[in-house]
Amino acid sequence: MTKKEKIIEIQKIFDVVYADAKCSLDFGTPHELLVAVQLSAQCTDARVNIVTKDLFKRYRSVEGFANADLDELSAIIRPCGFYNSKAKNIIASSKTILEKHGGKVPDTMEDLTSLAGVGRKTANLILGDVYGKSAVVVDTHCIRLSNRIGLTTNKDPVKIEFDLKKIVPDDYQMRFCHQLVYHGRAICNARKPQCGICPISHLCKYFKGANKSAANR
Repeated sequence: MTKKEKIIEIQKIFDVVYADAKCSLDFGTPHELLVAVQLSAQCTDARVNIVTKDLFKRYRSVEGFANADLDELSAIIRPCGFYNSKAKNIIASSKTILEKHGGKVPDTMEDLTSLAGVGRKTANLILGDVYGKSAVVVDTHCIRLSNRIGLTTNKDPVKIEFDLKKIVPDDYQMRFCHQLVYHGRAICNARKPQCGICPISHLCKYFKGANKSAANR
């Protein structure tokens, strides 16, 4: 079975098991999503959602964030960790969006990654979830699962992104990435994957390898 064929089979299963998979960050506007993703670095989505509940009431627009007081913003986002650098990046990126993009979150990889605190992972999430473009978001779940399943042998996020873009259909890429997050949290966790209840174990390189090792003991 080729990797493309494997993706087709995985999609059939994931589209049933994780039919409602979506971004787990709460947001109301494209810019709010951008801010939430910036906050999510080294922080859980659940904690970010707690913080942004009050944050988005305090700062209601790109202008609000661009003109925010650094100390005040840092204090609000403190629970997310790395709050000083995150606050500086949020203010700086908001100013750039106002000055260079007319207050609209840009819709190209080049423009997005030129913003302070925005890398390819964040940019791809914006491109996919906001603008409906084909995009692969390589987070920790994607890195772990794509390697375990056997879709890539790379550990570098950028290489994984391009490996997956070659085999995952354009109109399935974002949904697949969200489904990987759901699957990683529910079954294929980092420490002890629950292969016995995994709906795609028959397609998984890791599971086949574990069975082979057990048989040779």
